[in-house]
Amino acid sequence: MAQRGGRRGRDGGAGRPRRPSGPGRPVRDEARNAAYDVLRAVDERDAYANLMMPRLLHDRGLAGRDAALATELAYGTLRGLGAYDEIIAACSDRPPEEIDPPLLDAVRIGVHQLLRTRVPPHAAVGTTVDLVRLRVGAGPSRYANAVLRKVSTRTLPEWLEIVAPGRDDDPVGHLAVSHSHPRWIVSALRDALEAGEAAEKWDDAVWEETGALLRADNERPRVTLVARPGRATVEELADHGAEPAVYSPYGAYLPEGDPASIPAVAEGRAAVQDEASQLVALALTRVPVTGSDGRWLDMCAGPGGKAGLLDALAAGSGGRLVAADAQPHRARLARQAVREAGVIVADGTRPSWRPGAFDRVLLDAPCTGLGALRRRPEARWRRAPESLPELVDLQRELLASALDSVRPGGVVAYVTCSPHLAETRDVVETVLAGRDDAEPLAAPSFLPEVTGLGDGPYARFWPHRHGTDAMFLALLRRRDPG
Repeated sequence: MAQRGGRRGRDGGAGRPRRPSGPGRPVRDEARNAAYDVLRAVDERDAYANLMMPRLLHDRGLAGRDAALATELAYGTLRGLGAYDEIIAACSDRPPEEIDPPLLDAVRIGVHQLLRTRVPPHAAVGTTVDLVRLRVGAGPSRYANAVLRKVSTRTLPEWLEIVAPGRDDDPVGHLAVSHSHPRWIVSALRDALEAGEAAEKWDDAVWEETGALLRADNERPRVTLVARPGRATVEELADHGAEPAVYSPYGAYLPEGDPASIPAVAEGRAAVQDEASQLVALALTRVPVTGSDGRWLDMCAGPGGKAGLLDALAAGSGGRLVAADAQPHRARLARQAVREAGVIVADGTRPSWRPGAFDRVLLDAPCTGLGALRRRPEARWRRAPESLPELVDLQRELLASALDSVRPGGVVAYVTCSPHLAETRDVVETVLAGRDDAEPLAAPSFLPEVTGLGDGPYARFWPHRHGTDAMFLALLRRRDPG
């Protein structure tokens, strides 16, 4: 893996009671050990933090403030890792890449506590030194202590003033360090915000919006629920503390608590689903089609979020969804999200269905996932620009197959959870340039409840504008012959 970059305990907020750190036996803090284990799993096994953390909390019996602290330390450290490594380098006699990874991860957790939480400095240093003594060794704990004491002498803004490149000399580098994103992602997001029209331009408006997007990527996302129509209602979710969503008629925000404790979620009648994810699926269903409208396809359906909503909408209109995925384990997840849909293991690039078999097709294409960096904090360090060409080739192949799979007069929704121009606009325009039987529709017009989606024909959701994942939508009509 490339360079990857709480609430207080009683020693500074949440966490179990502990005695002060000292030369005696170190105290094991379960919340901090849990956060450390997540970071080590991400580094050693390419684990997904958002999947590992809930299991780990359950297995270790951590709940309430301990669970909140562990989650904040793991996710916050992963988000801030790029900036933290620059600060560690300034306080160390060796660069981060030369530090033993288990020691480096523990020090990163300590830096996060010092610079982004309300944990008192003495507690942040002491708990980290204990963590290093327990998990790495006594000798490395002295190194951790020395580095963290240097880090504690300045605030985060003061450190960034020292370690970040100057805005005028290196605007991309300045934003990359200040907001803890790889340089290539900063450039890609800036270009996507400007739709490629001002790729080399850094006026104040571009600077401010790019910074706002990067800041939004570092914020903890709110929990958004979907009430699957005909099976649950937003009012039912509201009875359990949720608040109606701003945009989606089926969405609700859960300010606090465990979504699984809500009966509708536990029973599969509702689910956790980002609001933009709901809306791109809904937009597909709003495009009028002539003739039949009972055969819908979700071509890359796993893990099933959009399939669950489309399944409910299709059932309510007398139609039926086929949910397909090339990966058996993803198809199994999709099967858990639907009730009426047929779920099949099928490769969309070599479809088992006949051409023109469907009236509506959703292609939620595999992508870099740069639009979900809030939810997958390690993804920014895991992805590299070298992965783009292979993904783009797959996206083009899948989109061509999706257009072949829809009948003349039907509609395809091409969706990515990435704003990168290579995965979005460029894929659509390249595929359309090679055929004369499809045309783009004005996607924003089918989502009139949402502003700021762009001038069309594509719709773009943004964390800093809409409070959602960054998601791209193109709606394409298959033309009638002649």
